[in-house]
Amino acid sequence: MPQLSVSTSRSRSRWNTRARGALFAFGAVLIGLSAAAQALAQELDTIEPGKLIVGFNGDMPMTSLQDGQLIGSDGKMIAKIAADLGLEVVPSQADWAAVIEATSSGRNDVMLGAMGWTAERSEVMTISDPIYYFGTLLAQKTSNNYSTFADMAGKKVGTVTGFTLVPELKAVPGIGEAKLYDTSDAVMRDLVAGRIDMAILDPPLVELAIAEHPEWELHQVELQPDPAFPIMSTKYNVVMGVRKDATALADAINAGIAELWDTCQNQAFMAEYGVTNPSFFLPPDPNPRVGVDREEGWESPTLNPECDANAAGAAAATPAS
Repeated sequence: MPQLSVSTSRSRSRWNTRARGALFAFGAVLIGLSAAAQALAQELDTIEPGKLIVGFNGDMPMTSLQDGQLIGSDGKMIAKIAADLGLEVVPSQADWAAVIEATSSGRNDVMLGAMGWTAERSEVMTISDPIYYFGTLLAQKTSNNYSTFADMAGKKVGTVTGFTLVPELKAVPGIGEAKLYDTSDAVMRDLVAGRIDMAILDPPLVELAIAEHPEWELHQVELQPDPAFPIMSTKYNVVMGVRKDATALADAINAGIAELWDTCQNQAFMAEYGVTNPSFFLPPDPNPRVGVDREEGWESPTLNPECDANAAGAAAATPAS
């Protein structure tokens, strides 16, 4: 028995030595990774070193704040990218027009939330590669089926101040009223109450509202294109807007976006919030960005062919974090 005790003691001693060695090695790897992340964070030229000030308006299912953390499809995308870059997210919530102003004037590092690309926006901030795509849809009561610009004649159409389509909407011939609101919630309230006839909002937001409130009796109908209204007739590149001249940061964000497409994670984040229509991952062809803020030969990102065509299946296969 004494010999057994000595053998057991030596065995435990050897195990403890190996375990300590493994732990020290693992700790060294973590320290090395942490140091690398910190070094990268310093190189990104954010407004506050090591932090990423993110502007958003809180419209779900794209963005919101929960327990101090960004959530929503777009919110989780930037949170993942920031974490990979070793940056701490600093949320900055405001109405959409204020978010645009804060980012274009350099008070936000980045803004997002179903943000559509336009040539004008590319002049006041650096626009990321797209994270998904969508066209213009008309939200309305299920008893109606408005689908053309001519259908807007004499009708009240609501949207949000600062949306890219506002100038064109105001110019639609015979439109009864292009009614502007500070928030999407206010537009939805008036649409449900019948105070406006149609609404043009972020399609994921309306899709989620329809799923959660069937009693509202709403649906979305695709707006038929008209060359006289190129912005409202195109399929949008949904992007992130980066503070102008923050080139290193924009490049790092674009690398993170490329990884989202390659790993199907953008699809999974969208599916987590009920957005599963495959059209959100199919780009416009041709893409209007080519020749404006993207060089000839640039290709619109698309999902890795190995991604599950069923977005709900992708969500299950790639858990959101």
